Amino acid sequence: MAKQKIKVKGTEIVVFSQKTEDFISLTDIAKHRDSERSNYIIQNWMRNRSTIEFIGLWEQIHNPNFKGIEFDAFKNEAGSNSTALYV
Repeated sequence: MAKQKIKVKGTEIVVFSQKTEDFISLTDIAKHRDSERSNYIIQNWMRNRSTIEFIGLWEQIHNPNFKGIEFDAFKNEAGSNSTALYV
């Protein structure tokens, strides 16, 4: 996996490349907002309804084993304080 860095608004962000796929470090992006508590930034983002809907759509497109009915339970709870996705 090739690793490089890009600089966005003064923040270095790691980009990993593997074959024809690129992966951007969400942790590095979150550090721009709060360098001491990037984990909480990500946690709150993962709880957001728009984020959960995006993840569901991505899974529908890319995962032939995606279970849409089971996913609906997560989507319906999106935004509540008790909702957390663990990846």
